[in-house]
Amino acid sequence: MPATFINLSAYSDALVVLGTAGVVVPLVRRFGLSPVLGYLAAGAVLGPLGLGSFIAEVPILYWLTVVDAKNVSAIAELGVVFLLFVIGLELSFERLLTMRRLVFGLGFLQVMLSTAVLGAIILAAGYKPAAAAIVGACLSLSSTAIVIEILANQRRLATATGRTSFAILLAQDLAVVPILLFVSILGESRGGAIGASLALAVAQAVLAICLIVAVGRLLLRPLFRLVASTGTSELFVAATLFVIVGTAVIASLAGLSMALGAFVAGLLLAETEFRKAIEATIEPFKGLLLGVFFFTVGMTLDFRELAREPLWVAAAVVGLIVVKATLVVGLARSFRVAKPAAIETALLLGPGGEFAFVIIALATALQLVAPSTASFALVVTSSTMATIPLLAQLARRLTAGMEARRALDPILSVAPPSDTRKRAIVVGHGRVGQVVCEMLERHRVAFLAVDSDPAAVTEYRRRGREVYYGDAVNAAFLLSCGLAQATAVIVTIHGQTAIDEIVRIVRKLRPDIAIVSRARDATHARHLYGIGVTDAVPETIEASLQLSEATLVNLGIQAGPVIASIHAMRDEFRSELQQAAGAAGHPETRSIRAKTRRTS
Repeated sequence: MPATFINLSAYSDALVVLGTAGVVVPLVRRFGLSPVLGYLAAGAVLGPLGLGSFIAEVPILYWLTVVDAKNVSAIAELGVVFLLFVIGLELSFERLLTMRRLVFGLGFLQVMLSTAVLGAIILAAGYKPAAAAIVGACLSLSSTAIVIEILANQRRLATATGRTSFAILLAQDLAVVPILLFVSILGESRGGAIGASLALAVAQAVLAICLIVAVGRLLLRPLFRLVASTGTSELFVAATLFVIVGTAVIASLAGLSMALGAFVAGLLLAETEFRKAIEATIEPFKGLLLGVFFFTVGMTLDFRELAREPLWVAAAVVGLIVVKATLVVGLARSFRVAKPAAIETALLLGPGGEFAFVIIALATALQLVAPSTASFALVVTSSTMATIPLLAQLARRLTAGMEARRALDPILSVAPPSDTRKRAIVVGHGRVGQVVCEMLERHRVAFLAVDSDPAAVTEYRRRGREVYYGDAVNAAFLLSCGLAQATAVIVTIHGQTAIDEIVRIVRKLRPDIAIVSRARDATHARHLYGIGVTDAVPETIEASLQLSEATLVNLGIQAGPVIASIHAMRDEFRSELQQAAGAAGHPETRSIRAKTRRTS
């Protein structure tokens, strides 16, 4: 019976979390609110400190609330691991070096100054130095998950505000690791030689990171090349999860944060041809696991603190946002960030962040921070996080009348965390795709090529061409390749079913984009026009036209008239195919074709 009860408890808690993801979050999205806030609120209401505290009086709540936070806490930890892995995957060592001035300059200065100022205020309020330092460091951090989501939904990651915010958030995420290390050492070395323990821990951390990097550079690319060559998506998913969790565990065994190990793994894989496919693979896992993490964060919130000390909580919320925002504005302006961008960034980063919950939980477990202090700090942090969407709207209104479109500082012109440059996407890098890419290079047209052959992708990346491994039939993969900003999609593969599916997906995601596709014959081209391609190029017709051109030239007819007649015949074939397909039913593609004709 006890074993059955434990199993039922675990399953009931899992059902509550899944129900939140399947019911509560869609409702929150419908009202235009952040899913993160939905998870936090649901965790607070359905957790042990919320409705779960009334199970004895109302037994039915056993099935509607989380009975034991430990049942989902282990899974929730993976949410942070996946978040840091994705950040590393979007960054790469090269991009990190490119952004070093903003990340290691502006970002780390923000963390250090905010920690010092907030820590001094907390110390002056009568708290112990260790508690003041820890809580001050926690409150200096901001919410990567909410801020990046807001900027991504607004498609503003490439703006000065987006880049500045991302640089500071990245520095904060990197700072989490030494903060956790400091808290751990402080808890284990009270009364001892903290300096010696810190030096030993840093040496151990550096050694572990070097080992992960060395082994990763040696094994990761061959591993994914081998898995990709099987053509089995399940094995690719399994390999991706193995690398993320494996590096996290190795880092944990070395005394580091699991998230740091995953971050390093992401940096290593960001430099490979498998980066886009991995992004598409882990997106569902990352979203769900992060949701579980925020749900468990919500469970730690005791909103009875609001009822006990409403004025102090309100004062702390306003004070935290004002202090951090003021520091961010001053630092950003000193780094030559435009005033509107500095103000927006400050208001977005003024509230607290999710990592405060992780650090304060550890400090509380090590008895460095009193439970009452931790509870108050967590309520303040969660309350400020809830204001981020409102602060984002306020920031846009405050800066609307300013000169917001000034030229960017050159340092802010680096690539944003995801690829948002306008360029063409070439699907397929076989013989046809290679010729297309060669012509785009000759005419200096930016492009990104994708292919499902890992060996071919590896070979052409060695030659310096931007080719990525992945399945273009996967909508998430196409989006990770920058479909939302692309200028055109050129489909060069030969599989008719795959071509049709890619065209449908692209046309659904981007009704306005130009799609040029290879077709097997006139019948297939007619079909492609019917489902929305801008231009279809039938292999049989093109071969006939090229044969005719070569024949006429060899018979002594001048090349000029021959080429003109070939172009005229090609246009006739195209027009007939479009009319036969009823292409008039696709106004988007018709307008794109008209623009193309005028341009040419």
